[in-house]
Formats: sequence, structure tokens, C-alpha cells
Amino acid sequence: MTTHTDDRPTTVEYAPEHTPRLNWAEQAPEVFKAMVRLDAAARKGLDPKLLELVKVRASQINHCALCVDMHSKEAFAAGESVERIVQLSAWEESEHFYTGQELAALALTEAVTVLTDGFVPDEVYERAAEHFTEAELAQLIAAIAVINAWNRFGVTCRLVPGHYQPGNK
Repeated sequence: MTTHTDDRPTTVEYAPEHTPRLNWAEQAPEVFKAMVRLDAAARKGLDPKLLELVKVRASQINHCALCVDMHSKEAFAAGESVERIVQLSAWEESEHFYTGQELAALALTEAVTVLTDGFVPDEVYERAAEHFTEAELAQLIAAIAVINAWNRFGVTCRLVPGHYQPGNK
């Protein structure tokens, strides 16, 4: 509800929430459980704030509203700033908001998510390899692959954003 300067309240009519196409987790519970385990394995050894930046960015690229909602909230819960999340969609023009390691991770996230040329360019991979050990890089690649899989479930099933509470993974 917003109030005009003359103190008359007005209500804002938002578009209705859409209905999901399919509750895939309910219909394929073993796949869902396997994805949860894979997600947990992929996050090991990665900084939680970096991980959420990667997940938000991949989700933005893939237009997964549920995952953008979820991982933005998880990023805030991990101590991330609103400013850095807001700038994430334009990170290449906002590099001064991020560390060299984060920029390398975001470039790798975009390359793995989009695969425009059918492969991850050497310079993107090499930049990431400068900032991460081989074990960290393997975990990061796994985390990027996993969020892309989650995004595909979310987009295909039209899962609804807005209801996620941090810590409910």
C-alpha cells in the first residue's frame, strides 16, 4: 500500500502469480534428492558469497526467476550487499564492485552457461585458473554446472519466485 501526499491510501494491483507447470521434485523425488546431494557436493570448499554470486548470475542469464529469488536471498543472508547483487547483471561494466577472483568466476560462469562458441574460451579458463587452485576450480565448474541444471528445471516447470526463505535449501 502506498500513500499519496493527501494521506489517501491507494492499493497497487500486481499481476497474478502464475501456476507452476509441474512439481518436478514431487514427481521425480529420486532425481530431486540426487540433485540436492550433487549441489551439496559441488559447494564444498567454495566461499559461500562467491558461490551465491555465481548462482545468481547463471540464473539471471537463464531467466530462472525462482533461482534469482532464492540465491539473491541466500547471498544477502551470507552478508552480500544489495549493491553488488544489483550490479551483477552488468558486472563487466561494474568490475570495481568485485575482486579479481570474483570477476574470474563470473567470466567462467558466463562462458559455461552460454557456450556461445560451443566451448569455454582458453583465456576465460586461464583467468579462472590464476585465481583458483585446481581443486577449487573443479568445485567451481561443478557448482556452475549444477546451478545450470537447477535453472533448467525451474524454467521448464515455470517454478514461482517470491516464496523462498533463506536457509530452506
